[in-house]
Amino acid sequence: MYDKVKEAVDFLRSKIKVVPKVVVILGSGLSSLVSMLEDSTTIRTEEIPHWPRPTAPMHKGEISFGKLEGIDVALQRGRIHYYEGYSMSDVVFPVRVWGELGVKRYFATNAAGGINRSLAPGDLVLVYDHINFMGTNPLIGPNESRWNVRFPDMTKAYVNKFSALVERAALSAGVRLSKGVYAAFTGPSYETPAEIRMARTMGADVVGMSTVPEVIAANAMGMECAVISCVSNFAAGITMQPLTEEEVLDAAKLVSDKLSQIFINTMKEMHNHV
Repeated sequence: MYDKVKEAVDFLRSKIKVVPKVVVILGSGLSSLVSMLEDSTTIRTEEIPHWPRPTAPMHKGEISFGKLEGIDVALQRGRIHYYEGYSMSDVVFPVRVWGELGVKRYFATNAAGGINRSLAPGDLVLVYDHINFMGTNPLIGPNESRWNVRFPDMTKAYVNKFSALVERAALSAGVRLSKGVYAAFTGPSYETPAEIRMARTMGADVVGMSTVPEVIAANAMGMECAVISCVSNFAAGITMQPLTEEEVLDAAKLVSDKLSQIFINTMKEMHNHV
């Protein structure tokens, strides 16, 4: 895996002028930020050696490099999900590439179901912790000491200066940002009402099928992580309405502008603190 990651890193270094200060992972239907990039260059991930091809709807498989508010960023459109049939090593391959490239901040977005009854579709949630119901971990297997220690601490995976900066950026943008715990299941079937009741009892506020493996790997490599979940629907059992993929994508479009405001203000905050 290390050699494959190095090959992908060498390819990216041949295509970009500077290492981004932050990589933003744009979840389902959350790609409008790309049009705001200055001096942008876009690379199809299928061009990058060993980069897994995303198959989920609305995950295009593109990375756009450029500047936002004077900060060099990379916008990754299309993540790899475990439910697509990839191994966990494949799921976090992009994360390993970003870490090996030298990116220090990992900003992920996702579409999620609302478990907390105070949340409604269209709400944004800053994740401050997670519960891993996926039954596996991307660090399982031979340890690569050049990337991380065998047993990385997860206490501050979401509680860090970068996440606090994002929260401050949302406040200055006038965008309401709740805080909550993200529960990750493998999918691709949506969770059952009983599973949602269990997750709520354990303290989860939102539920989804991604992000947690990425954060585990990114945190292990020393990257500061911030995660915003877009509540796209009520989780199973809260209403009698069937859960659909179209509902998820429609809700993501509604919050796209709010997320863009948060991103722009985050870059402004970063510009003032670098």
